[in-house]
Amino acid sequence: MNVSSGYEQAWESFWQDAPHEPGGVFWDSDPELAAEQHYPHFRAYFDPGLPVVDLGCGNGTQTRFLAERYDRVVGVDLSREAIDRARRDDPHGVAQYQRLDAVDTDAVERLHEEIGDANVYMRGVLHQCEPEDRGRLADGIAVLTGHRGRAFALELAEAAKPVLMGLAQGPAGPPQKLGAIFAHGIAPGEVSDAALPEFFRAAGLEVLADGEQPLVTTEFRVDGTRIEIPSKWLVAGRTG
Repeated sequence: MNVSSGYEQAWESFWQDAPHEPGGVFWDSDPELAAEQHYPHFRAYFDPGLPVVDLGCGNGTQTRFLAERYDRVVGVDLSREAIDRARRDDPHGVAQYQRLDAVDTDAVERLHEEIGDANVYMRGVLHQCEPEDRGRLADGIAVLTGHRGRAFALELAEAAKPVLMGLAQGPAGPPQKLGAIFAHGIAPGEVSDAALPEFFRAAGLEVLADGEQPLVTTEFRVDGTRIEIPSKWLVAGRTG
């Protein structure tokens, strides 16, 4: 089963219309504010001999950071336009990129057959899935990690809702980059703090570590402070 065509088209149109300059997308932060901050959380858990899959890689900003630390990194995304951008922004080919519907079981299994067990890095993808796809996304991650890989996930916390609502309902409306997300019919969904680890446990993975760390955005409030969204992270994998 694949994601709905409407959901796929929403992401395709979003990336087709998104600015090309670095930081032009709400969550496209410099790696020093994103993957570099997450690296200490998963470094001890990721087998450095395994490839890394950057799931929901977008234009590949974090993928290229990961490729500086692991021998083989594959950025995957639902949007073909995002993958095209990632390839253009990586002229030296430090990473690989391919379009992947991560809830398409057959496609995920084919990727696992190609690269073997892998570590998975995922930032803010689960809460953007349609509710019926979240369990299947976790199942796909379990397929990719296999027995040796581990998964790192950073997802919006329950405390993110009032922050996002406050931004969206401000006197001037939502900030431009956040407004672009809503304009394409992409609205962050609610995933309770308790539900996040349960998606991974239901997929057969054990939560090995967890904590809190905000998702740092590229947008600023009127007072000049950078917008940060409350988030939770975890590392999961099979241990038996």
